[in-house]
Amino acid sequence: MDIQKIGIVGAGQMGNGIAHVCALAGYDVVMNDVSQDSLDKALALIDRNIERQVSRGKVSAEDKADALDRISTTLRLTDLGSSDLIIEAATERETVKQAIFEDLLPHLKPETILTSNTSSISITRLASRTDRPEKFMGFHFMNPVPVMQLVELIRGIATDEETFAACKAVVDKLGKTAATAEDFPAFIVNRILMPMINEAVYTLYEGVGNVKSIDESMKLGANHPMGPLELADFIGLDTCLAIMNVLHDGLADTKYRPCPLLTKYVEAGWLGRKTQRGFYDYRGEVPVPTR
Repeated sequence: MDIQKIGIVGAGQMGNGIAHVCALAGYDVVMNDVSQDSLDKALALIDRNIERQVSRGKVSAEDKADALDRISTTLRLTDLGSSDLIIEAATERETVKQAIFEDLLPHLKPETILTSNTSSISITRLASRTDRPEKFMGFHFMNPVPVMQLVELIRGIATDEETFAACKAVVDKLGKTAATAEDFPAFIVNRILMPMINEAVYTLYEGVGNVKSIDESMKLGANHPMGPLELADFIGLDTCLAIMNVLHDGLADTKYRPCPLLTKYVEAGWLGRKTQRGFYDYRGEVPVPTR
């Protein structure tokens, strides 16, 4: 299938990054969100981020102008119906994602491929609620999308080979690398990454080290570019907790039990960078550990 037009549901952190890379790669992009303010902010951010690439000589000014011309926005989900490929990048809640696909179905072309950017939810289960499980896949980008090279492609139990090949071709055209993952909770990256972050929170919870010592230990002792608690703040503590719950529920193994301290931070609304407080307080000039 020749994919030319891509619909993106959600203009947040992931959605705008996906729109950015797809438009630069030559695809026509329609980005949808429930808030006009979110769409306006997304377009402004895409403009700034591509301009940064122009200033570094990675993208020409002409390519930037062409890419921005290829992106349109809409508040009506039904406007995505004419897309060849739809990438859902909404909140990491299964009920929200199911409702989006349910609303989309009556307006889609028969050949439209549906995908979700979910970081942990069952692709087979999401696909089973649609009229085209064979044309449904997990299309999981890493954050920040314009920088990170990996895309996880996750087949549901019903996904056909033609759908996989079409999505793989899109990843190749974006200049990214595809990793094929089976449809088990949290797939590959988050199956490994989230328990490490959760263990770092347990290390903090049990008083083995404070925020600074835990992050410095992993940066200097394991050569990680970011410490696990700093990374958790960047991802969003609510997202980390949601993925740990998916692992715990889906695999029924106590080693995936979310740390009570992670739950406590989420209950407090301290979700990391996006709320200005998490394991660090970002309200001043320099982030300050909160424990």
